[in-house]
Amino acid sequence: MTGLVRVLPNRATRALNLLRTIQYTHPPSCPCHGNPSHHHHATHKPSSLISRFAERSNNSSKRGYATPRDNSQLKEYAFEMAASSIRFGPGVTREVGMDLSNMGAKKVCVVTDQTVDKLEAMRQVREALDAEVKQGGISEYRVFNRVRIEPKDYSIKEAIEWIKPYQPDAILAVGGGSVIDTAKLMNLYSCYPEADFMDFVNAPLGKGRPIDRKLLPLIAVPTTAGTGSETTGTAIFDLASRKAKTGIAHRNLKPTLGICDPLNTQTMPAAVKASSGLDVLCHSLESWTAIPFNQRTPRPTNPILRPAYQGANPISDVFSLTALKATVKYLPRTVKDPEDVEAQTEMLLASTLAGVGFGNAGVHLCHGMSYPISGQNPGYQHFGYEVDAPIIPHGVSVAVTAPAVFRFTGPSNPERHLAAAEAFGVDISNVKRESAGEVLGEALTKFLADLGDQPAGLKALGFGREHIDELVEGTIPQARVLDLAPGLAKELEQEREQLRRLFEDSLEH
Repeated sequence: MTGLVRVLPNRATRALNLLRTIQYTHPPSCPCHGNPSHHHHATHKPSSLISRFAERSNNSSKRGYATPRDNSQLKEYAFEMAASSIRFGPGVTREVGMDLSNMGAKKVCVVTDQTVDKLEAMRQVREALDAEVKQGGISEYRVFNRVRIEPKDYSIKEAIEWIKPYQPDAILAVGGGSVIDTAKLMNLYSCYPEADFMDFVNAPLGKGRPIDRKLLPLIAVPTTAGTGSETTGTAIFDLASRKAKTGIAHRNLKPTLGICDPLNTQTMPAAVKASSGLDVLCHSLESWTAIPFNQRTPRPTNPILRPAYQGANPISDVFSLTALKATVKYLPRTVKDPEDVEAQTEMLLASTLAGVGFGNAGVHLCHGMSYPISGQNPGYQHFGYEVDAPIIPHGVSVAVTAPAVFRFTGPSNPERHLAAAEAFGVDISNVKRESAGEVLGEALTKFLADLGDQPAGLKALGFGREHIDELVEGTIPQARVLDLAPGLAKELEQEREQLRRLFEDSLEH
């Protein structure tokens, strides 16, 4: 433990200093953040430093900045960075009562699930809140503990109906991504009591309505090291009627504060550590390889229309690559040794860093394809998950297509794919650029096999060729993430055929 105490604060401090800078620049109430719009893309290698931030027009004497032209034909020229405030350290859970009191909250809604409600994290939360009640800082709190793991739209609606009559001043989410995402939507719809549920759901499935009201303060206490939901404005759920995952994304959904306490992740079973960590892995890889921000179209006509998922950019790159390297190093250790405190701490930090990276750059094919995989589960029950219904954990559904995906995206940016392969320990000194995708795909296949208890393709989940067409149709509506996928066709039939081949290539690996 002495080695951990000596080394970790320096690394964590550097990361948190950058987080504070971003959060100071774009606090949660910043008006210049908008709902994700939907764009197609092209691949391009910037030819100069200037072209990283501004695309030249056809007339080389004019610069393509915020000029009054047809914006639907103009590529993006700017990026924005935003993240929740983050507090990181062993034992910081006990501060949440004081945080809520400092925010002026009198009535607090605590959101969790039935498993976490019995764990040490919730004991610490109750103790902290009870202390503030005794001192008069908080008047009362109530606990909603019926969050569904891998939430459905109907389970979220149940939670929304629970919170509306309570009318709290603040919300405290304690749990994994399912809990934090559910709490975000409880917050949203309690502040828009007149809204229809589909109003804010990402287009084209929903209306993609912008969030233009101030929401309640939300503190997120993650108990898993995976989703990074404590840093992002994204909430994901199953739209049961469409048999596909979708979500709501807007920077104003971001938690006000993320309390990242490594002590809270020690209770994760090995299977949960593995699947949660695979989500971190794909968050990092997808945001690192997403199209560059200045290749996204159209350029927004107003800053409020600039989406949260903007494409890879110089700041998100720092978080994404750092998180990838840490995940490759520490995830196998956390799965194999429940007493490895250093590895668990580093994985929680990696999850948060990846959350900042993908929360601003976005993810692409692995996540877009994962949503119908989870939603159309033919009956698979993942080993190590104690739930009463079939489940493909989110990290598993994302990682199962990763080898095929990164073989496909390799030609879009060989240098980035080779850098990712190097993070897995591959000697890339003699690898040809045209082999970048293949090399990264092989590295991922080996990593998944070595991790253990991971399905070696869609067949192991119960899918066959007869399911592919339906999986493709469930992926196509995921425009918010597919628009960031390098190499994916703009024309619908070509896109459909590419997705079909990717699912076929993912049947076995």
